[in-house]
Amino acid sequence: MNLYKNLNKSTQKLITTIGVIVLLYIVMSVMESTGNLSSLMKGLLVPVCAYSLVAVGLNLCVGYLGELSLGHAGFMCVGAFTSAFFSRATQETIPDVPRFILALVIGTAMAALFGFLIAIPVLRLRGDYLAIVTLAFGEIIKNVINVMYIGKDSKGIHFSIKDQLSLGMDLDGKMLINGPQGITGTPRQSTFTIAVVLLVLALIVTHNFVNSRTGRAVKAIRDNQIAAETVGLPVTKYKLIAFTISAAIAGVGGVLYAHNINSLTATTNNFGYNMSIMILVYVVLGGIGNFSGSVISAVILTMLPELLRGLSTYRMLIYSIVLIVLMLFNWAPALLKWRDDHGLTTAAILGKFKKKEVQ
Repeated sequence: MNLYKNLNKSTQKLITTIGVIVLLYIVMSVMESTGNLSSLMKGLLVPVCAYSLVAVGLNLCVGYLGELSLGHAGFMCVGAFTSAFFSRATQETIPDVPRFILALVIGTAMAALFGFLIAIPVLRLRGDYLAIVTLAFGEIIKNVINVMYIGKDSKGIHFSIKDQLSLGMDLDGKMLINGPQGITGTPRQSTFTIAVVLLVLALIVTHNFVNSRTGRAVKAIRDNQIAAETVGLPVTKYKLIAFTISAAIAGVGGVLYAHNINSLTATTNNFGYNMSIMILVYVVLGGIGNFSGSVISAVILTMLPELLRGLSTYRMLIYSIVLIVLMLFNWAPALLKWRDDHGLTTAAILGKFKKKEVQ
């Protein structure tokens, strides 16, 4: 307990968040093993972790780099399709466990590569212009995948942007990417355990990054770029590092998502602007610069529509009201003052929790 008290506040918050995640993992695992978890909730466990990962990645970009990106659904899409493509192409040649690990590495690396390449021109822009360009990137990625036809037979890999017949494959060939129909038959290797482990690792990586020398430089650039340049900080270098790590974490979420469903398609709801806006909502409601809040928002706002599905007429109305209430609770000045007066801030709640532990 003394060791915990000697840690700084951000590290204490990280440990508390990981503890809560582990506790929820144990509860959900016990409920699943005893048959008390519905099939709907089982199906949401991995997607919730995937969306949480993407929200954590975007929060690194928005909260600490200070740049508004609307293209993280595109990075998620890159990670999802590159990993699913690799898994389908090597399904008969590489065993399950090594194949999934390689798919995870490849999907993350490709998302990081695209993040790096996009960041070079995009980070020269500011404000709304940067948001528009990153949003365009996400739409371009989605539409490029929708016109791709890739197949595999005894002669090798065939590629076309016209249709499936133009591939000229043998009868024993199999489609890897079938245009708008996407990728089907991806091995479902994403488990709740793997998803939780990757989410915890992402939280640890982002925490260490923002508290490192590089992270402090990134925050200095966010607060005053001109002053950072004046003292000799390589602004472009640090921006590229932060944006690339942010894209890589979104790619990890894409890998989890792709290996949890049998049919992967690049639709607007999956990887388009709707998803980019939804991820931004997770970040804003959870608190900009608050990784724990991003995870909490992703969990609540992903599960809430499904839990309210029985109220088909009023489902989206209730969902909208919850969004407005959460927004006011987190950002309205009057409510923030009321929370401070009644000890309902995160810091105050953690302080009360620590006092009880000491007693």
